[in-house]
Amino acid sequence: MPEITHQEIKPKILYYGTPVILLSTRNEDGSTNISPLSSSWALGSCIVLGLGIGGKAIENLKSHPECVVNVPTPELWTHVEKLAPLTGKNPVPDNKLQNSFRYEKDKFAAADLTAQASVQVKPDRILECPLQIECAVRNIRIPEHDPHFAIVEAEALKVHAHPGIILDEDRINPEAWSPLIYNFRHYFGLGKELGKTFRA
Repeated sequence: MPEITHQEIKPKILYYGTPVILLSTRNEDGSTNISPLSSSWALGSCIVLGLGIGGKAIENLKSHPECVVNVPTPELWTHVEKLAPLTGKNPVPDNKLQNSFRYEKDKFAAADLTAQASVQVKPDRILECPLQIECAVRNIRIPEHDPHFAIVEAEALKVHAHPGIILDEDRINPEAWSPLIYNFRHYFGLGKELGKTFRA
């Protein structure tokens, strides 16, 4: 086997290819805020979310500990990107002002998305997202080594899936489902299937 060498680097970001989610949270007036996230993963019914500490999403989750994890398809990437420079915080925090963010109250309208009532939580779901997970927040903590972020642990309460991606009553069809992937700040879809695990 040929020797493989690596070069040590210091990347500004480490988004090495994770699904994009649109997180719905409840504002103080009862309306829904939408925040695009690229840091999340699931373990059983626990969904772990990574959030910036100064944003509207974490503020909302502390006040109203419930949310919806909406998972878009690659076709929705332009809608996601419309949300990227927006914040639900007014006034806009200084660190976001420096990065050209602007305040937007109605993010559904701004991103051409449709609100859909949730069943068990107050924040709305996003109709266009084929996979929607209503959640209750169970724990929020700040990493000691990086106080600029919050780690949120949420329990999945209800999962909604578009009929077109359902294989049978309780399974998502991996050939029909394709999440939008955030890969070093670029948007991608999935490629062709390479194989499956023995547990599939």
